[in-house]
Amino acid sequence: MQTKDGYSVAVVGAGLVGERLVSELRRRRFPLRELRVLARSSRRAILDGEEFEIGVAEPGAFEGVDFAFFAGTEGEKGAAVQLAREAIDRGATVIDNGSDFRLDPRVPLVVPEVNAGALEGHEGLIANPNCSTIQMVVTLAPLARRFGLRKVVVSTYQAVSGAGRGGVEALQSGAGEAFPKPIAGNAIPLIGSVGEDGYTSEERKMREESRKILSLPDLPVYATAVRIPVHTGHSESVYVELEREAEPGEVLSAFGEAPGISFSGDPDDFPTPLEAAGEPGTFVGRVRVEGDRVSYWCVADNLLKGAATNAVQIAETLVGARVR
Repeated sequence: MQTKDGYSVAVVGAGLVGERLVSELRRRRFPLRELRVLARSSRRAILDGEEFEIGVAEPGAFEGVDFAFFAGTEGEKGAAVQLAREAIDRGATVIDNGSDFRLDPRVPLVVPEVNAGALEGHEGLIANPNCSTIQMVVTLAPLARRFGLRKVVVSTYQAVSGAGRGGVEALQSGAGEAFPKPIAGNAIPLIGSVGEDGYTSEERKMREESRKILSLPDLPVYATAVRIPVHTGHSESVYVELEREAEPGEVLSAFGEAPGISFSGDPDDFPTPLEAAGEPGTFVGRVRVEGDRVSYWCVADNLLKGAATNAVQIAETLVGARVR
């Protein structure tokens, strides 16, 4: 796939995640020969300070592309459902940020710090997990490896940028239809559609995706997803029941040594969305250990580690670049 000049990469979608993908490809110095940005219609656009001639996302636009990052709309009429196979048939490896293929048993669902081995034998399509799932499994993985997991209970506090530009505009203007109730000065415990079991689609994603990524198909995961008036950065309060008792020092060591986690171990040093915004990692603080029970707080930029950074890390893993 690689030439001495690097890879031809297409980013499908020019919204918030598409813009972050462009930024991360540049910032992480992914070996690029060519960078195309595709969308529903052609136009000129500025993404992360760089001007692009946006091309139309259609089958022929993927000729010669090595990697195609999909960051557009989901569902039957979404770009990935319509065009992922077209890109693969033309030789591209597709990394899809949407939810359409995440639970397909033939499609790897990957967080490189957790389950990079799942990329082996992929068939051209790789799924990028849900933003809130990614930061949670990065923090659960070191606990699972050392102590085993019996149960996870998580409450999320999710930024408006997770709902796209419409969510940001709703916070800035105090109006808009991005959320079921006003978001300014509020907290809305409803992200996605409510199922017959009372859980929302966002909460079900966290449960099912975490089980797949961690290879724990029966792990009980109880999630409550809440939207809060923060621009960027998802926060999570996580409670875990381990399979064996652990000393506080063991848990602190597990977090401190885990890839992708920033953790000082100082009980007075806690992360917030403000510090996480613009950073590519996952931040942990407020750790409490009582025998086989661990509680902690974690924060990540939902547009970076929760989307663009993780997607680029997947591509880096495939080409043998260092996952930083």
